[in-house]
Amino acid sequence: MAYLSSGRARLQAGFGRPIVQVLFVASCLLSIVSFYTTQQGMALYLATWFSILASLGVQISLVMVAWLIGFTRKSRVLLIAVYAITAAVSVAFSYVSLYTWFTARERPALLQRALYDELTATAAGTDQLLSQAVANGKRYVLALEEMTTAEKAHGHISQARDSDPYLDRIRESVAREASTYAQTYREGSGSGLRYTAFDRHTKLTEQTVSELENSRAALTGFRAGLKPDTPTDAQLRQFHAVFDPIPWASVEELLPGVRVEKPAAPAYADYVERSSSGQEDLMRAFEELGAPTGRHIFSLLLAAFIDLIVFLVAYAAGPYFYGEQEQRWIAGGATLDAIDQQVFVRDLLRKLRPGRQGLPQVAAADLSSGEHQLCLLLVGKGQVTTAQEEGRLHYLFAPDIHEKLLEALAEQTLPLRAAAGRAAAEA
Repeated sequence: MAYLSSGRARLQAGFGRPIVQVLFVASCLLSIVSFYTTQQGMALYLATWFSILASLGVQISLVMVAWLIGFTRKSRVLLIAVYAITAAVSVAFSYVSLYTWFTARERPALLQRALYDELTATAAGTDQLLSQAVANGKRYVLALEEMTTAEKAHGHISQARDSDPYLDRIRESVAREASTYAQTYREGSGSGLRYTAFDRHTKLTEQTVSELENSRAALTGFRAGLKPDTPTDAQLRQFHAVFDPIPWASVEELLPGVRVEKPAAPAYADYVERSSSGQEDLMRAFEELGAPTGRHIFSLLLAAFIDLIVFLVAYAAGPYFYGEQEQRWIAGGATLDAIDQQVFVRDLLRKLRPGRQGLPQVAAADLSSGEHQLCLLLVGKGQVTTAQEEGRLHYLFAPDIHEKLLEALAEQTLPLRAAAGRAAAEA
């Protein structure tokens, strides 16, 4: 019989509406997102297959319960309680998943930035040392050139002491070297052994200053090319390429009285992401829960937002799948008359006649049992009123219920066409 498929036809008719299709697709897409985040959160605790099944069950429950809340009037408090508990589970695991996802991408960046800051500070301190060493070295070169000229002109320069430790050490070195040739190369003016020794030390100092200037230039290029988002291993390679060739012994010689400490290379293990598994991510997440930050709040709000939108979309789409209340009342009346609901509506509309104040009315005696029950229900809902005319009971329909009855015939279904065809054949 045709009326047995009326529920399926009603569902298909509701789903056929474009707005219902859009809402259905939107709820499915959001449910997939929520399913993925929930599953990733559960996977931190449970086996993969178990987390997939549990997350799938949670998401199906969320959507179906939201649809039920949308069109049912019974047990809504229980349904809302079920949805709240299920949504709390989904939001909790989605929050853990989103938080670990954010931190897994943030921690390497934070470590890279921390290494960048340390290397930048180390480079700045080293550049200051090299700058002082180069300045002292140039001053020593000028002093040694004067000593060389004075030794050639007057002699006896190596026998005097110098207040500067570096120059005094060179005077002493030249005197000690000349003492081994005392009988052959006596003190005095001219291009002798002492003059040659001072000239050699001058050139060595110039070479040392040139090396330090090259190291400083390389250090300047390192500071200019270093970026906060450079991977840890790349930053450390650049650091060693610049700092290892620096002649720290020469820096100490050119900075007498200054304590020079060679900067230690940062340990690679201190600036690399060491999370080997999701469990370690989860442990870190729980450790940081004691001092929530904007990342915690954002993760929680995003997880709740996804499930909230799923609920609102499913709640809005639910009534369209099973029709509004009036549609279900019409379907019940059609079932009582054992006909299709569109045929039922068509027959009812054919019986309507203009009544008081232009309102459509129908005589109660002309109604079938299903139509009569529908009218009684509408009277109780205040959408239909009763009136006595010539000793007969009439039902007066409100404009909005009349409009909905006509809208129900906007799309002609197969049972309605078949009924129209039979009526035409009988005629």
